[in-house]
This record gives sequence, C-alpha cells and structure tokens, in this order.
Amino acid sequence: MAIMISMAVMIIATALVAGFKNGISSKIFGFWGHIHINHFQTESSVESYPVDIHQGFYVSNAHDSDVTPLLKDIGQIEYYEKWPRLSSLLGTDIETETKTKGGIRHIQVFANKAGIIRTKNQLEGIILKGVSQDFDWKFFKDYLIEGQVLEFGEEMSRQILISESTAKRLKVKVKDKFEVHFVEDGAQIIRRFTVCGIYKTGLEEYDKKFALVDIRQIQRLNDWTPNQVSGFEVFVDDIDDMEAFGDYIYYNILGPELYSRTIKQIYPGIFSWLNLQNVNERLILTLMLIVSIINMITALMILILERTKMIGILKAVGARNWSIRKIFLYHATFIVSIGLFLGNILGIGFCLLQQRFGFITLPEEAYYVSVAPVELSIATIVSINLMALCCTVAFLIIPTYLVTYIEPVKAIRFK
Repeated sequence: MAIMISMAVMIIATALVAGFKNGISSKIFGFWGHIHINHFQTESSVESYPVDIHQGFYVSNAHDSDVTPLLKDIGQIEYYEKWPRLSSLLGTDIETETKTKGGIRHIQVFANKAGIIRTKNQLEGIILKGVSQDFDWKFFKDYLIEGQVLEFGEEMSRQILISESTAKRLKVKVKDKFEVHFVEDGAQIIRRFTVCGIYKTGLEEYDKKFALVDIRQIQRLNDWTPNQVSGFEVFVDDIDDMEAFGDYIYYNILGPELYSRTIKQIYPGIFSWLNLQNVNERLILTLMLIVSIINMITALMILILERTKMIGILKAVGARNWSIRKIFLYHATFIVSIGLFLGNILGIGFCLLQQRFGFITLPEEAYYVSVAPVELSIATIVSINLMALCCTVAFLIIPTYLVTYIEPVKAIRFK
C-alpha cells in the first residue's frame, strides 16, 4: 500500500506540473508568438518604432531576399547547446553541436497602440493590438466564447475583438459599439468600434489589457504608411527550439536596425514562476521516494525477524549469508513490483479521469487555468518506475545485513 500510494502520487504530481506548465505556456505563446522582431529603438510593447514590412525574411520580393531566406521556409538548424552546470563544475564552457527538433512554423505582423475605451458609464484603459490577414487565428478560435474573429476586406475594418473581462467591466456584448480615445501629438483622436467577438484565454493579466483590431487602424492612428508595422511575431514548431531560433534569427537573419527577443525574455516573471513548479515536483518525488524506502526497509526487517528460525536452519545446512539475503531481496522486489504496478493503475487512472471529467478545479484569476491540467508522458512514467524500483531495491540491501548476525543455534531455538 505504501509503494502503491507513493507511486500514484509521483505520477499525478509530474502529470499535473507538466500539464500546468505546458497549458499556461501554450496560452502565452499563442497570444504573443515565440519570438518578437522589433526595431532596436523600440523600448516598450505599448508604443513602438515603425519597421518596414518589406524585409527579406518576410516578403519574397524584398530587396534583400536574394541573400536572406524567408523565415517561414527555414527548417531544422544546427546550433551549439550550452551545458551551464557542467561548465561551472569544470570551470570552462562546455558546448555540444545539435539540431533543433523542428523549424519555423509561421510569421505574422503586428502593431500596438494604447488608448481609452469610453462607453456611456465606463472608462477603461486598453492596448489595441493590430493584426493583419496573415494572423494565425487557430489559437483564438479555441478561446472564442461569443461572436466571431475579425474579418478583413479591402476597406479598413472597424471591428474589435475584446476579452470577457473587458466586456464585463464595460457591460458590453457582441454588436455593441463604443469609442476609443487616443492622444497623438497633444491632440485627441476618437475611433468608433463594433464588438465582433469576445474571447477568454484565462490569462487575466493580458485579457484585461489587450483587444484586437485591424492593423490598418493602428497604422492610420500612428500616421504610418501601409508598409510600416511594430514588428513581427515568429512561431516555431517546438518550444524547446525557441532560444536556438531566437539567437539564429538575431545573428544570421536580421539587419543592424532590427533585433529579436524570445517571449521568455520579454515576460521573464511568469516563466520564472512556472520554473518554480519544478522545485515542487522534485520535492514531492523525493518525499514519496523516501516514504517508499522507509516503509519497505521496515517491512523487510519484519520479514527477516519472522523468518529467524528458517534462517538458522538454512545456515545449519550450509547456506551462505548472501544466498539467504538474496531470498529476502527477491521477495522484497516482488512486493515492490506489485506496489508499483498498482500505483501505476491508480495514478494513471486518476489522471485519465481528470482529463475526461475535470473534477479538480482552480481559481482561474490566480492560476490562469480553470481546471487542473494533466499531461501524461510514457517516458516520464517509465523513468519514475525505474527510479523507484532501483532506489528502493538498492536501499533494501541494508536491512538484509541482519541475516549475517543471526547464529544458527540460537535461531533454531528462536520462537
């Protein structure tokens, strides 16, 4: 029972941590992309310095496209992976040449502008994120709770896509209209928008700040040309390649006026918070492993003491200490294996039920998710089982030393 419960807790803990980290990360990446490309004079994500859209890595007929590959066509790249812990241990930089798991999936333009929404009874600060026809709507369609996404035509759209939290605070719904006020060069500019849809990602910090509009609205407000944008958002196939592609784009693709940053560099706070979950995961695994080892050591000592007379008889007929110890080790390993098997059934079963029914809920404003996410990994489960089995059996060698101290004559008379 001790082994079973410990194994189930370890599987559930790793599945919850993995699901929690990946669920929140996918939301952030879906909203912002993995890598941002901006003008080097841009100092904030609210107001930015314009970038010419005709870049060789984005437009095939750009002036430098003959020497710069299109980002969307870049597949796997080779890079040098650093090993910081090993480097600090050896006192020198250790790097190995490796390849990314995938390539670049998508690139899209964007432009931001801060303003104030005004309704009949409410005022609300907002950051309008202008998007174009190349925007990847797959993410937003999964979180669209009412209405539809922006529609683009030849004429500039006056639609706006707002979050549920913004809609509740302003008391507006789909097809309602409101004004957004901007200040440009000391003058007030007013634009009227119609709500086309309402979304909810669960990232309350971002939902309450951002709304999506036609990028041409931002270009006109900033007095930019149709070829000027705030920057580019780049999506990669595998998030593990994000840092590698961030460096590759900066050093090999961009010119002197542009620079690239990963979303982890732009918003380090939330990713540092997510990394803290690794500490909790390691702590739970360590505690559960210790509980398993202590319980099995105690159980094995009881088994040996209960079989003292048998040990004495085996020694009397010539059995060696190690041969007798192996009998108890085999028996203990059998008990551990049964515990691991039942623990896997309990832990995996619990995770599958949570995936299917979502009976464990969380306050979304604090955890960014409304239902505790779980993500099972066969490799992780196998690793946990091997770790638990090897560590437990290794420590079980210690109590078997009791066999060496049992004398045959006294043991045979033991009751």
